[in-house]
Amino acid sequence: MAHLRSRRRLALAVPVVLSLTASLGFLPSAASAAPAAGTVARAADGPSLAYVVNTRSDHRTIESVQREIARNGGTVVAAYDRIGVIVVHSANPDFGARMRAVRGVDSAGATRTAPLSAAGTTDEGAAQVLSRAERARLAAGAAAGEEPLEADQWDLRAIGADRAAQINPGSRNVTVGVIDTGVDDTHPDIAPNFSASQSASCVSGKADTTYGAWRPADADHYHGTHVAGEIAAARNGIGVAGVAPGVKVASITVAQPDATSLFYPESVVCAFVFAADHGIEITNNSYYVDPWLYNCMDDPDQRAIVDAVNRAQLYAQRKGTLNVASAGNSNHDLDADAIVDESSPDDSTAQTRTIDPHECFDVPTQLPGVVTVSAVGVKGTKSYYSSYGQGVVDVAGPGGDKYQIPDTPSKNGRILSTMPNNQYGFLQGTSMASPHVAAVAALLKSAHPYATPAQLRALLKAEADNPGCPAEPYDGNGDGVVDATCAGGKRVNGFYGFGVVNALRAVR
Repeated sequence: MAHLRSRRRLALAVPVVLSLTASLGFLPSAASAAPAAGTVARAADGPSLAYVVNTRSDHRTIESVQREIARNGGTVVAAYDRIGVIVVHSANPDFGARMRAVRGVDSAGATRTAPLSAAGTTDEGAAQVLSRAERARLAAGAAAGEEPLEADQWDLRAIGADRAAQINPGSRNVTVGVIDTGVDDTHPDIAPNFSASQSASCVSGKADTTYGAWRPADADHYHGTHVAGEIAAARNGIGVAGVAPGVKVASITVAQPDATSLFYPESVVCAFVFAADHGIEITNNSYYVDPWLYNCMDDPDQRAIVDAVNRAQLYAQRKGTLNVASAGNSNHDLDADAIVDESSPDDSTAQTRTIDPHECFDVPTQLPGVVTVSAVGVKGTKSYYSSYGQGVVDVAGPGGDKYQIPDTPSKNGRILSTMPNNQYGFLQGTSMASPHVAAVAALLKSAHPYATPAQLRALLKAEADNPGCPAEPYDGNGDGVVDATCAGGKRVNGFYGFGVVNALRAVR
């Protein structure tokens, strides 16, 4: 799957937050005047593409802009009036440029570079599914009071989640929304904690709450199910345990149902708005918004993507939702002067480009107020693939590392969790680190039910354990080559932000 955190996620330094907030809060229209009256839209002779059109949120402006959308060959898929974002399909090759010239439009652009087809994430490498024989062997050796497969869950013990569950497993009044490839809610470890009333499919850019629409398209879309299990797999004596086994999880599906599993902007906009409007306290975002790994503000299409998704996630924050996102698997220094991006756009032909991560943003992880998460392995050190950055990463969580081998029955340094069709498997990536943090945030929300998203962010940082920058040069894969440089000190640094989250401290 192109989108599961084989991709990378960024967080943001204070200067980035300020500059991004400023640039998004007052985005000027590309031009102040609409096309002259009587102008006829160019014939729809291009491929059909999806667009976001971002406007002022008053009804008069939105109605006026919608008329211009129709006049310029566009069809409205969904209009999110509260945040001034309109999702549009159009085959007019001039549609974006024309809409940027309409009065009241702040930004507008295509959300993809490939034509619409009939109906990426941040895991690193293929899943390793446990066989029935392996499951039986692990279950036979389970200690009293443990889940049958818990001996292989080194990650729970690393952050004190096994002991935290004995004190406070989390509240049923707290829901974590998994914005992802879909969740198999029929899995016996997920079913007890699944919230169907807070689940939907946002793949089209408009929420579909038909029963079961939130499920993965097929077994290959396993990413969301794995994430959901990490957060809230029930302690029911069946398989694995989640970090917060007493909270609820919901599924908001945004991945395309084909083999690409791409996460397009309009789907993510829909997901944040849906989460906010359905009382979801925390969202987990283990992906970056396709097709651009980094969205540069000097490109009108990419600028419109940043604007639209930011409006949606800020709306969720205002409604009380904390958004948590993975930092990515490129081993990029997100506070560097320059980064080489070889993967964008990922829905057509990628072009190598050099970007400034302070001007080109990984969405949603670099957006204001989003908690950005790096990954660690069983030794508590940065995972070899994890992106990082001083002032960018907020906190870290267990994401797995095949080079850091635990003393567990399977000797597997990856993260074990649920898979579709009653399966279990190992994955690694910042995709796996982010749900650990989202789950700890859910425990904090359970203990502090009136905490705001800003207060939860502060609590996550306050309870984290920071190992500090390594004393020796960092060589993540052991090949003798320095792979990354950690900037900062013991309190906060580029590898771990304020530190590795701690579930036990969260409930105490």
